[in-house]
Amino acid sequence: VQLQACGGGLVQAGGSLRLSCSASGGTFGDYNIGWFRQVPGREREFVAAIIWSGSSTYYASFVKPRFTISRDNAKNMAWLQMNYLKPEDTAIYYCAAPPKYYSGDYSDYGRYPYWGQGTQVTVSS
Repeated sequence: VQLQACGGGLVQAGGSLRLSCSASGGTFGDYNIGWFRQVPGREREFVAAIIWSGSSTYYASFVKPRFTISRDNAKNMAWLQMNYLKPEDTAIYYCAAPPKYYSGDYSDYGRYPYWGQGTQVTVSS
């Protein structure tokens, strides 16, 4: 499956952005989807994940309850709604997929073989 993330940009602290992840080349509904972020010089970190059906979601503690992950399998799309953004949310955001039917640790980026190209989010203070 090929993934592409978009929707990043520059926003003031307290503002909102909605990131999109589009998928092609596979049956989107077979894959769980994760969002990760990375600041240059730092390790990539888990943000949120949603299982294939959309019935379960997982979040890093530092984004609860500000961020919401969702998906629409009919549209081959997933989203990350980010509200009340903080300067420390500034990073490149990636959507990713683990292998089909994966049910392990969603926060481990090493378990995700499929990655989009990333989209820059910059939050000004």
